[in-house]
Amino acid sequence: MSNALYISTTEAGSGKALVALGLGHELLRRTAGLRFFRPVIQSTPDEDIDLIRHHFHLSQSVEASFGLSTGEMNDLIAANRINEGLERIISRYQALAEDQGFMLCESSDYLGEGSAFEFNLNQEIARNLGCPILILGNAHQRCDEDALRPVRLAVETYRRHGCRIVGIVLNKADPARADALRHGLEQEFGGSDWVLSVIPYDRRLSSPRLRDIADHLQAEVLYGQEGLERLALHQIVAAMQMQHALGWLQEGSLVITPGDRGDVIMGMLQAHQSHNYPSLSGLLLTGMPPEPAIDRLIQGLPNPLPILAVPSDTFTTVARLREIHTSLRGDDREKIALSIAAFERHGQVERLLRTVTLAPPPEPTPRMFHHSLSLRAGRHLQRIVLPEALEPRILRAAAQVQAQGLATPLLLGEREEIQRVLRREGIDLDLETVGVLGPHTSPDLERYIHTFVELRRHKGSTAAIARDHLLDGTTFGTMMVLCGDADGMVSGATHTTQHTIRPALQLIRSRPGVSLISSVFVMLLEDRVVIYGDCAVNPRPDAGQLAQIAISSAETARALGLEPRVAMLSYSSGTSGQGEDVEKVRQATGLVRQRWPELPIEGPIQYDAAVSAEVALQKLPGSAVGGRATVLVFPDLNTGNNTYKAVQRETGAVAIGPILQGLNKPVNDLSRGCSVEDIVSTIAITAIQAQWLSGAEPA
Repeated sequence: MSNALYISTTEAGSGKALVALGLGHELLRRTAGLRFFRPVIQSTPDEDIDLIRHHFHLSQSVEASFGLSTGEMNDLIAANRINEGLERIISRYQALAEDQGFMLCESSDYLGEGSAFEFNLNQEIARNLGCPILILGNAHQRCDEDALRPVRLAVETYRRHGCRIVGIVLNKADPARADALRHGLEQEFGGSDWVLSVIPYDRRLSSPRLRDIADHLQAEVLYGQEGLERLALHQIVAAMQMQHALGWLQEGSLVITPGDRGDVIMGMLQAHQSHNYPSLSGLLLTGMPPEPAIDRLIQGLPNPLPILAVPSDTFTTVARLREIHTSLRGDDREKIALSIAAFERHGQVERLLRTVTLAPPPEPTPRMFHHSLSLRAGRHLQRIVLPEALEPRILRAAAQVQAQGLATPLLLGEREEIQRVLRREGIDLDLETVGVLGPHTSPDLERYIHTFVELRRHKGSTAAIARDHLLDGTTFGTMMVLCGDADGMVSGATHTTQHTIRPALQLIRSRPGVSLISSVFVMLLEDRVVIYGDCAVNPRPDAGQLAQIAISSAETARALGLEPRVAMLSYSSGTSGQGEDVEKVRQATGLVRQRWPELPIEGPIQYDAAVSAEVALQKLPGSAVGGRATVLVFPDLNTGNNTYKAVQRETGAVAIGPILQGLNKPVNDLSRGCSVEDIVSTIAITAIQAQWLSGAEPA
């Protein structure tokens, strides 16, 4: 058994980054950490090292992430000192492996004339490092035999040198031929216990963004600077008459045309706006900029399509476009999410890692926790309604949630308005694959009005009052959750906490056995994850309410994969202090012990004794919670809210929440300053809550 894996490609362009991202994503769900290592790199900076370090926030330095550069290795080989080169690689590898974590290694790039020698060098490196081998082949635009031949050669070579192969992945396969290729792998290698998988080709992963094209061509951006993140999925040279050029358009096309073809320019802009033609990526004008009259017309258009201009002729420009090298960057979250989703869907990750011993740490790290959210949320897809569908952050989060398979987003708003935002922001979200509902036009509106009136009749509600409330997206979304048309709701990116929470308290209400709705923040600290409660809802809880907050917070922790050890915080620890506030915490602790005898809980306890083993040893020796608390319950809202914000700002911790707890069905709030990543995490947590509230997953 091993705690390392070596990704060995058969040639350049096989898609190592996709596999490394998919494996890294899965490994961080189940191990204390990840280390990424490349024995030989072309030069620094190295694209894949930068990508993996940036995306997974690895603490390792660039220098620690590789053994030698190609130049250094060639010099050693020329001096007949190849063994010295191998020793330096092994030394670097072992130094990095001393840190806790799984070692994910990636072979070199096979660029240049020495590819055959590079392959032999890679197998020698893998053998000396003792890593199991995952062979990665390239099936792009190849018949089955041409795709399998390099893999066959790699298998023979590794077997001959006594290397242990654990799997074969054929990447970039024609989706129509994927099953045939999989069958071919089974025929060739089915007698082994290896994982054999085929990953279909996704054009989006190899398509450049307009920003890449502009940089490569040194093009002038005439219009649409904000749309340069769009993908150019296709390239079309529009040299024919406009009525003929329209027939060639595809979704995401970059249209290349001379700058003096005003008819094509205006026609393409109109086609992009038309519902009868695909949305374009942009225009690339060759030779010259557009005429002043055309320029003036475009300047008057709202949110113009990105238009680039180059002085070269069309033929030269198209030739240069073929030279663009598209690589995954650490800030390209959309492509990264697509890569991870593709490997999770087709790479048979569970089988691949089954033979690897992964000792879980005593407590999950923030990165492990974050990835475990993805795993747990994706087990049983939940429908999460997002009322703020015209907010770009919400749409970007919905795209990531969809790509990663965390939940099924339900967007509230008019389809045309949402589509306009998607086009303006260059967000790749297919509205045909997510739910889009308009409260004003929903066929369920009358049913919801009736339900609202029945629930709020005691407050004097009428059909007119109910209709007025339900035309608000947050209330409409809450009613969807209540009526079972959605499994949870996330809101608050553009609304206040009260605007989000009030309908849930009025309509969904608390679940049986829960006397109080409360909240927690999930705090991702530098080296651990803790739960803070209640920091958002209840200002001055009494002893009974504080006990309910503690129980609900412990249940939330367990649902999110944390082992609950509850610290009931106060300004004194144990029996050292007296006073009304301390006595309240002591009473609350006793009530929790009565209701949940097996729950590890300590109170009253000070914050330092709750989180520091050294302090706990002095103040509460023998405590099962002291120094190891995972759930920290504050005595009042003033203390909790200020503490979470102080910790967040002073330490750089990530605070996810407030997460509501105690409701019959999950509704969660967002900070109005939330990032896309915060929204994605909150959606995942909401999905997990929906699972265990419905019984799909145990609490």
